[in-house]
Amino acid sequence: MATVKEEALPLVLVHRPPNFHFPFKHRLQTHFRLLDPLDSDPPESTHSFFSRHAASVRVLLCVDPTPITGDLLSLLPFLQLIVGSSTGVDHLDLQECRRRSISVTNAGKAFSPDVADLAVGLLIDVLRRVSAGFQYVRAGLWAQNGEFPLGFKLGGKRVGIVGLGSIGAEIAKRLEPFGCAISYNSRRKKPSVPFPWFKNVYDLAVN
Repeated sequence: MATVKEEALPLVLVHRPPNFHFPFKHRLQTHFRLLDPLDSDPPESTHSFFSRHAASVRVLLCVDPTPITGDLLSLLPFLQLIVGSSTGVDHLDLQECRRRSISVTNAGKAFSPDVADLAVGLLIDVLRRVSAGFQYVRAGLWAQNGEFPLGFKLGGKRVGIVGLGSIGAEIAKRLEPFGCAISYNSRRKKPSVPFPWFKNVYDLAVN
């Protein structure tokens, strides 16, 4: 049973996979009253839970890329907004949302810096052979075969980025201090970008 204070908070219905960790749930609960079928006791199906709260739900939080189908939306006739916690929208029936005048939002560029960090980290790992060297030492091959072959430096390398969206732009930002010669391919040239643009991946690769 919700307290008087909780009743005053905006109501948000949660849709998430049963085994998905929901790390920011407690932070959300300070600002919203969350209705989560996985918290029901005894356990209740999504269909039953959504139907039971249909009249009061205006906002649906979709955690992880959990599918939002037309059948599910039909259970929530007063829904006005779907908030996705991921960057994509492929798991949402956008045509049905448009037909029902339901607004849709997602995490946008929130994860772009993290993905760029990982991409550049992997690039350094491959060039410098960090992981390969670790496995070499771990297998005891240093004493047997001698020093591990050197890798290659990232500085000054030519780097072609396929798709200079939010992630590609963050990758380019991280590569510039290395002195990399950056070029890119995208559907159209970006006037504000100083790097050379190539209209297709082949031209990008051969240049």
